[in-house]
Amino acid sequence: MGKVLMIGAGGVATVAAFKIAQNADVFTDFMIASRTKAKCDKIVEAIGNPNIKTAQVDADDVEQLKALFNDYKPELVINLALPYQDLTIMEACLACGCSYLDTANYEPKDEAHFEYSWQWAYKKRFEDAGLTAILGCGFDPGVTSIFTAYAAKHHFDEIQYLDIVDCNAGNHHKAFATNFNPEINIREITQKGLYWEDGKWVETAPLEIHKSLTYPEVGLKESYLLHHEEIESLVKNYPTIKRARFWMTFGQQYLTYLDCIQNLGMSRIDEITYEAPLTDDPTKKVKVNIVPLQFLKAVLPNPQDLGENYDGQTSIGCRIRGLKDGKEQTYYVYNNCSHEAAYKETGMQGVSYTTGVPAMIGAMMFFKGLWRKPGVWNVEEFDPDPFMEQLNKQGLPWHEIFGGDLEL
Repeated sequence: MGKVLMIGAGGVATVAAFKIAQNADVFTDFMIASRTKAKCDKIVEAIGNPNIKTAQVDADDVEQLKALFNDYKPELVINLALPYQDLTIMEACLACGCSYLDTANYEPKDEAHFEYSWQWAYKKRFEDAGLTAILGCGFDPGVTSIFTAYAAKHHFDEIQYLDIVDCNAGNHHKAFATNFNPEINIREITQKGLYWEDGKWVETAPLEIHKSLTYPEVGLKESYLLHHEEIESLVKNYPTIKRARFWMTFGQQYLTYLDCIQNLGMSRIDEITYEAPLTDDPTKKVKVNIVPLQFLKAVLPNPQDLGENYDGQTSIGCRIRGLKDGKEQTYYVYNNCSHEAAYKETGMQGVSYTTGVPAMIGAMMFFKGLWRKPGVWNVEEFDPDPFMEQLNKQGLPWHEIFGGDLEL
């Protein structure tokens, strides 16, 4: 049915690749490309399907991307590289007539800041080219936005209060590790908090607002208010929302380490100059520019290697309050994902699984012609029903609670 090219070879890409291979009736031709071709080959070996093609590409380089796209001629490019590379990949897609899908919005390398404006600016160019760009098709953003769209379609006349809650109750048995790219993860968490209330954005100090919330099958977990990108598109697409917030759980040990990292200057994203001996001639020294956070990433555990001893589960969902037939009602829709089950199926932990599966389903929606219209779109702007149906079939079943205490 469709020819797809996936860029990226990390944990999320590994999961997406397994799921694409499982749905060969939809994805008839498949290529994985990354800066390091050996990583792509390793994924193909793990899947055991020699028909999957691999290629080397630097996703920062538009010309390299264009050469690859023109050679392979994919109908859809799935971007599971770094958020820094969203715009170069979108440019190459426009130049080569490929549609586009990603899981995280663009952020510049030199500033810990992310918003949709850079990608939304491509709307007219994708419209004029007759190409579809699907933004934020992971879990959060992604499934949480689709959960909201599903709630709006079936259970509410007016959504007024939205709280997205993200709990990782798993244990990787490491002193300190991040569940996805450490550089992106630490940049995200150390930013100021941001939420929407009464038509305006309210800024908080990093992790300033927190409270204990009860998660299904998990129990009470301390949850912290963060800025998260899906809030930006959801309040635009559902203007009845009076307040929208995003919460994520962190253990005390994680926060203690994070505090140390910040106090030691290791979370800095500006360059420092460091003098070091050359590897091949230790008698000679050279001055190099190092970004402390990128160096920290090099010494922390690779998120791809956490799966083997990871136990417990994630619990992510939307807690919604609003009106139906003039009456106020509450609704909680969520998914719990087992780290052990994710590892057994794909060799990756649950955080990679919950992002990689929805990326594949979004691509499936595109190839089935259900999510296909020229322009740049956030996932909640498409019909949620076929996507919700596939979540149940592809390993991320969801559950609903009506009329419960949302605790928020």
